[in-house]
Amino acid sequence: MTTKPRAKKFRIRRSAPADGSEARPQGPGQTAAAAARPAADTAAPAAAAPASAPVSAGAGRSAAPVSGMVSSARETRMESDLDAIRQEGLTGRQLRLARRMAQKHNLPATSDFEAVRMLRERGIDPFKRANMLELVVPQNKAQPAGSPPAPGSIQLPQTVPAGRSNLPAAELSPAERRAREIQDIQRDIARRRRRKLSLLAARLAFFVMLPTLAAGYYFYSVATPMYSSKSAFLVLQADGGAGGGVGGLLSGTQFATSQDSIAVQDYLQSKEAMLRLDAESGFRTHFTQDWLDPIQRLEADPTNEQAFATYKRNVKIGYDPTEGVVRMEVSAADPEVAAEFSRRLISYAQEKVNNLSQQKRADQMAESEAALAAAEEKRRAAQRSLVVLQQQGAVLDPEGVVAALRSQISTFEIQLEEKRLELAALQDNTRPNRAKVSGAEADIKRLETVIASLNNRMVDASAGENSLASLRIQIQMAQADLATRDLMLQSALQQMETTRMEANRQVRYLTTAVEPVASQEPSYPRKFENTVLAFLIFSGIYLMCSLTASILREQVSS
Repeated sequence: MTTKPRAKKFRIRRSAPADGSEARPQGPGQTAAAAARPAADTAAPAAAAPASAPVSAGAGRSAAPVSGMVSSARETRMESDLDAIRQEGLTGRQLRLARRMAQKHNLPATSDFEAVRMLRERGIDPFKRANMLELVVPQNKAQPAGSPPAPGSIQLPQTVPAGRSNLPAAELSPAERRAREIQDIQRDIARRRRRKLSLLAARLAFFVMLPTLAAGYYFYSVATPMYSSKSAFLVLQADGGAGGGVGGLLSGTQFATSQDSIAVQDYLQSKEAMLRLDAESGFRTHFTQDWLDPIQRLEADPTNEQAFATYKRNVKIGYDPTEGVVRMEVSAADPEVAAEFSRRLISYAQEKVNNLSQQKRADQMAESEAALAAAEEKRRAAQRSLVVLQQQGAVLDPEGVVAALRSQISTFEIQLEEKRLELAALQDNTRPNRAKVSGAEADIKRLETVIASLNNRMVDASAGENSLASLRIQIQMAQADLATRDLMLQSALQQMETTRMEANRQVRYLTTAVEPVASQEPSYPRKFENTVLAFLIFSGIYLMCSLTASILREQVSS
């Protein structure tokens, strides 16, 4: 027969762990629950308290026997269950929920842990609710994450570490609420950012990538390869004497022929050159062939404007003013055809240069020749007038006739004076010789008659419209006019020679520096460069449209 011990129960005091660390402190909810336990659970009898003593530090969890009454097995199991529940790390909210559920089932629970124990004894899980499962965050798990539960085990909410501060409040703390709101805002921002990035990627794919892929497919697979033939030529000025002025300073440089080079460039890029090339070499026929791609191929019967657009796209001409070189590149689907087109265009340019300078030289020479012809005609008229005047007076030199008469009169007057002196000498004699005196007097009379006749001729020649004096004046004027016409004729001849020399200097020659040669590899299309260029163009268009739409949206919203 077993006798009942004196002490009603014994306490099992926890000893320090073997590693020397302190026991884990209980949470605030556990402390409050432990404080609410009845006196029978928290304090030992006064008689047993002095006799209790802990076991040695290295013994682990052991209980030192005390003298007095010993508790029953049920009380010991209840105490062990309460200790196990305390070590689960339940939150204050869970403990309050267990207390309310115990009151609902009319269970006399004296503490929150007691309520949990009594509910579990009756097979009721106080935490088996959806809202509680959402609130509890599993951190301290007895099993690994994702492992299946043990068969027959009760699925309880995950516990939290005992060291965490769990406030016994019905709602979250302000810090936790702020953190949750910040997290929600961050998630919303990330969601919007992902959505905007997805829309941006879709727009870029539709407006940029798809057109770029289409352009790349055309350049790599559809476009007909084009062969180019390059050439270069110069417009040179003929060598001549050094001219004066600005023209002389610029002669021999590229600036002297810059206008002609620009004129040649414009002519080769004109519709006239295209029509001539089509008539002589079949430009339209070449670009209307069926095996060309649809973009580069002309229609069956293209208009001049359509053919000219294709001509400008395949014939590229550039002029370098620093070097004076005109560079030309002709593209065609056949390399031999491209070289033939280039040679034809160079011949057209050479003819154009010759026609330009020839017209200028012809105009200058025509003006000089006309001036010379007019000067010659006027000189002939002056000579004709002089001859007529001379024929009208029946003398070639009226002035000479008058001078001769005066000379004769002077001679006869001298002889007359001599005869008079001789007669006076004879009369001074006392007895002059009558025969000599009569001879002298007869000579004097004859001389006076001749002098009078000559004087009469002088008077008749100087009087009236047909007088020698008037005729002499007219002849002098005609001679002066003839001299003037001679000077003008000489000036016209000199001007004509100068014009001829200047025209020779203005002759232009087209010299081919680089002859066109048929290429062996296609030059166009440039697949990679054209694809990248298409990507940049589509990107720029999309960027411009996006910025415009954003600005308009901002203006409308404001």
